[in-house]
Amino acid sequence: MKVYPGQLSKGSKERIFNYRICKARRVVENVFGLASSVFRVLRKPMLLEPEKAQLVAMSFACLHNFLRRSSDLAAIYTLPGTFDYEENGRVIEGSWRAMSN
Repeated sequence: MKVYPGQLSKGSKERIFNYRICKARRVVENVFGLASSVFRVLRKPMLLEPEKAQLVAMSFACLHNFLRRSSDLAAIYTLPGTFDYEENGRVIEGSWRAMSN
């Protein structure tokens, strides 16, 4: 999905849509960036049938969620500052971006 182009009036449906889609994109980029820095197989195209690739991606998502929710493992898997975050309306990039280069 694409954002609406140009300057949009404050409070308009299009501007709210742009904000929400950009925020969702940031979440997805964080998770995929972190996952690809840990699970390096995600850095290149998967030479699998689409159904198998979907299962592999879902497996990584489940493993990621398990590691994030486990109190013992979460501190090791995602150190403070790993994800992007917003501070005073400014996006501070997470450390995963440096790990994935």
